Amino acid sequence: MSTRPEPTVLAVANQKGGVAKTTSVASIGAALAERGQRVLLVDLDPQACLTFSLGIDPEDLELSVHHVLTKGTAPGEVILETEDGVDLLPATIELARAEADLLTRTGREHVLRGVVEDLEDHGYDWILLDCPPSLGVLTVAALTAARGVLVPLQCETLSHRGVGQLLDTVHDVRRFTNRDLEVWGVLPTLYDGRTNHSRTVLDTISDTYDLAVIEPPIPKTIKFAEAPAAGRSILRTSRSSKGAQAYREVAGNLIDRAGR
Repeated sequence: MSTRPEPTVLAVANQKGGVAKTTSVASIGAALAERGQRVLLVDLDPQACLTFSLGIDPEDLELSVHHVLTKGTAPGEVILETEDGVDLLPATIELARAEADLLTRTGREHVLRGVVEDLEDHGYDWILLDCPPSLGVLTVAALTAARGVLVPLQCETLSHRGVGQLLDTVHDVRRFTNRDLEVWGVLPTLYDGRTNHSRTVLDTISDTYDLAVIEPPIPKTIKFAEAPAAGRSILRTSRSSKGAQAYREVAGNLIDRAGR
């Protein structure tokens, strides 16, 4: 019997789009891999942005996370290696159908937890779940499977209006399907340190919702837009940029938090 510790399962969730959620999943994953951690990224967004940004064309795939969740396909048959040193359970547009398929299924909240348990003997240190930009079945399933949730948040006034809703969902998940779920904190993204506004929003969020802020804030930089087009994370396309360095620090802080 292996005594290897279970992987740390982290859901990255915010139902508002455009908060650099997928960028954060890809970049944190690559930064963890740089530190010798074995990482699996799971793309739960039917738009398949994470899959695409890691250099895989969803249209070329015959099998995806959709088959794992709804057809019982073994995750090992679907997982792909990427050039960023992380493994990927990819998504395709078919995942939009999975949401509907799962709605009528008993125990649908637990479907992803079962997949994660199947992966425990694959030797991963981390499993990062890239949630869709909604609070539907797939996000609830991710929160049910996770040990912690990380909330990427653009440092602008309007972007934190959804945080309360997400925390309500987390509260419900704790009550009904995963009492051990912890909110690890908000990850400030698209941060412009030159403006007082960014800092003020950050302070407001941590006070209003009593949430930890995962440091350092991820700076706003054009380098992030260039990375997905290259099919790599910013840690590979722009290794020494401020953005890449910030994600490396975040990864180090997450490793400390997980006690890995």
